[in-house]
Amino acid sequence: MYRRLDPNQIVKTLVILHERIEARFPGSGLSRVCAELIEVARETEERVNATVRPNLALRFAILAVLAFGLFMLSKVGTIIELKRESENLSGILQGIDSAFNILLLMGAGMLYLSSLEARWKRHNVMKNLHELRSIVHVIDMHQLPKDPSSDHPATVATGGSNHEQRVMSSFELARYLDYCSEMLSITGKVAALYAQSTQDSIVVDAVSDIGQITSSLSSKIWQKITLIQGREGRDLPLPSQASAAAVPAPHLKPHHPRPESAPA
Repeated sequence: MYRRLDPNQIVKTLVILHERIEARFPGSGLSRVCAELIEVARETEERVNATVRPNLALRFAILAVLAFGLFMLSKVGTIIELKRESENLSGILQGIDSAFNILLLMGAGMLYLSSLEARWKRHNVMKNLHELRSIVHVIDMHQLPKDPSSDHPATVATGGSNHEQRVMSSFELARYLDYCSEMLSITGKVAALYAQSTQDSIVVDAVSDIGQITSSLSSKIWQKITLIQGREGRDLPLPSQASAAAVPAPHLKPHHPRPESAPA
């Protein structure tokens, strides 16, 4: 039960993540990317099932080639006359040569058709994995400008028609980066659905490559989160807080409490 990835559970996890992103950053670009990733995850289940499903047309063609080859072999067998005279030896050799050529062509045709199905499925899977790899880089582009060490405050879109941006607090910035890390991890799991449905080494290597990319990007994101947490621990303002700190506060006179009268 727990030995294979369940596409439905992956979709449910993405739906919950999208609700969390939309609740905290409504109308943001990251929320739209997550919604797109949900659609891709749902399509992946259908694509994986189509990859596992045998191609009946190609397999029927293989059977047709086999039947035709056996028919030709039977025809060659009927025209060879087995006689003891030496003058029939050349005819027997020609028949054997024809039978060998038929077997060779039949085997080559069956091998080509069988490999054609595998190459066709591999082509479709690699195209789908390329789509997932592109989504990984789109997620990375969303977290890339969210740098806590930058002098510019981190902003997020408000979802308005004028593409307005608002400054994020340190907590919101950490949550935004955490959402990006979760999306990268789930994208790697969506890609792993293709690897568990095939034994093609090229597909498995491509899925492993996507997993390494998502793991590397997640590590960089968590370095940013660690930097935010470290600054909060040292009470250092983040770039998003620096703009508010730069505004001069009105001069306030110190308040001295009136001494209480000594008891009589």
